[in-house]
Amino acid sequence: MSTNIASTAAVDPKAIIDDDVQIGHFCVIGPNVRIGRGSVLANHVTVTGNTTIGEDNQFFQGAVIGEAPQDLSYRGEPTWVEIGHANVFREGVTINRATTKEDGYTRVGNNCYLMAGAHVAHDCSLGDRVTMANNTMLGGHVHIHNDVTISGGVGVSQFASIGCFSFVGAMSRVLHDVPPYMLVEGSPARPRCANVVALKRNNFSSDDIKALQSAFKLLYRSKVGQDEAAQLLLGSGPIRPVLKNVFDFLEHSRGGRHGRGRDRRRAA
Repeated sequence: MSTNIASTAAVDPKAIIDDDVQIGHFCVIGPNVRIGRGSVLANHVTVTGNTTIGEDNQFFQGAVIGEAPQDLSYRGEPTWVEIGHANVFREGVTINRATTKEDGYTRVGNNCYLMAGAHVAHDCSLGDRVTMANNTMLGGHVHIHNDVTISGGVGVSQFASIGCFSFVGAMSRVLHDVPPYMLVEGSPARPRCANVVALKRNNFSSDDIKALQSAFKLLYRSKVGQDEAAQLLLGSGPIRPVLKNVFDFLEHSRGGRHGRGRDRRRAA
């Protein structure tokens, strides 16, 4: 099937557009853009900068992908946006290209769903199957692991990390790293319970779920402390990988400033 480009779209001749791509009315595509097979751009979508888009992505009206980072230190250096396959970007989603402060890439994985008005700032990295609801805002250098769900109106502080299979409740203010497998909410966001719904939906064993519930109670209800909780849960019998993942994540977070492990990069 051939590419379908609307007559009113402005596509730079240097852009690389694969077969079976649909580009709607009044879209603007820059010279350093590559769009993969089967992707669909509705009307008024802008893709600029050094941006590579994989296959079967959908961009709804008003999305702006690859524009310069909102960082006062940026001086036009060549940086990139890299998007995987089968993602959905709803109305007004914005994804900024990176600065030169990390590896020069803002990344989105595969099978993500970003709802209307979501913003992904410079140097962010999203894993696979990430859902961001309406008006979620990521500060610069945020890393989101696989299978994370973020509800509407959430603000995530720069350099924060959000662990796999976690859930962030609506209107939360995420100032610290979010542990994997946990549900957090509030201002500032705090762990409220293990994210049992996601664990069951993704076929975690009942033993894993019980172990994570025990970890939550020790860490955030009994408040015995991270080291003692790790000793109690990891000190006897075979170590469950989900628990090791939790405590490895927490140890990394403890190594940074403000409960954000990646925040140490500021002093690097």
